[in-house]
Amino acid sequence: MPTSTLLTCGIVLLTVVAIAYGGTFLLRVRAGDVATNELQRASFRAGHAHAGVLVILGLVVQILTAQPGVPAWSATIGSGVLWAAIVMPAGFFLSVIGKDPQKRNAWRYAIGAGGILLTIGVVGAGIGLISAGL
Repeated sequence: MPTSTLLTCGIVLLTVVAIAYGGTFLLRVRAGDVATNELQRASFRAGHAHAGVLVILGLVVQILTAQPGVPAWSATIGSGVLWAAIVMPAGFFLSVIGKDPQKRNAWRYAIGAGGILLTIGVVGAGIGLISAGL
């Protein structure tokens, strides 16, 4: 596996610590220790869940696209999944900041942007893997 992929995977694994810390924040929200409204609680849960799932999916994509015979462009496009793991959860969290927001702010567009990155990443990685197997 290329050194750059090992480095990327190592860094991404370290982000799991931040995701785990986010879980403790959710526990404080759930316990009522952090004042939030329903929109914030739902967004914080969604952001935390998407971060965890997309980091794992991003690692899998990195490992798969680093295999011999898989085109380099596929690994490059596949890294969109890891970008989605940053952009989408940021949209969930930052779109509801403030004392008591009743609707999402402009950060809501990051959720859709993360979805686009995710789609492009998995399609690019998938096509590259299929082409390597032909």
